[in-house]
Amino acid sequence: MGLTTLGVIGGAGWLGGALLRPALAEGVVQEDALVISSRSGRAEGFEAWPGVHFTNDNAALAAAADIVLLSIRPQDLDAIRLDLSGKLVISVMAMVTSAELASRFRTRRMIRAMPNACAEKRLSFTPWFASQDATAEDCLFTERFFASSGEALRVGSEAELNYFTALTGSGPAFLAAFADAMIRSAVADGGIAPATAERAVRRLFLGGSTLLAEAEQTPAEIVETFVSYAGTTAAGLETMAAADIRTPIAKGLRAAAEQAAAGHARLTT
Repeated sequence: MGLTTLGVIGGAGWLGGALLRPALAEGVVQEDALVISSRSGRAEGFEAWPGVHFTNDNAALAAAADIVLLSIRPQDLDAIRLDLSGKLVISVMAMVTSAELASRFRTRRMIRAMPNACAEKRLSFTPWFASQDATAEDCLFTERFFASSGEALRVGSEAELNYFTALTGSGPAFLAAFADAMIRSAVADGGIAPATAERAVRRLFLGGSTLLAEAEQTPAEIVETFVSYAGTTAAGLETMAAADIRTPIAKGLRAAAEQAAAGHARLTT
């Protein structure tokens, strides 16, 4: 294996696979320079890359890899005890700081990133933070790796990363909560069949998200445009504004960000 071997602990999970398949397809990671560990020592979804190596031995992975990607749940971190001195460690875990990771794995070359569930579709927004000891080459690899599954953005502090964990790390979850409220309203107030309401709202979110992503206007300007029409949508938007829809959304984001900042200790006490 070459000098840029990537080892992925937890690569058999949904997020690991969602990140690795685009990176393999784009050539950011070479299949013969990729080692994936899992409890079973195998993983599905990599049949197109028969040169990928699989193991159930994290120590063997660490010995073979120059870069180690941690794609596990924070609750599972205490079970992993490795000396990764001199290696670049990339973590996609929430709530575990770079300082804690550096102390645990004995390396100061740390990257923390927060991709989301849209990575498989190459639509993730992935903020990432680099420790002072991460090299220019480390940062270049990180940018290319996460850009292969969407858009990557380097941030200047872990505080920013914690907020992005709430803002974009949620993937479709917060949008799904809004969609569910719309579906329930359509069924209860509009008399629409649940399956039809769900179909309609799914299509609305697909089309609306595409238009929003491509629009030159800001979201606030789009809202103002519809309000200025003084039609049915304006009536809905003004009623939502009067009910202070922004406050519960802000509270939800704040709660998620505070959970991200609370740290790994909360999970183990």
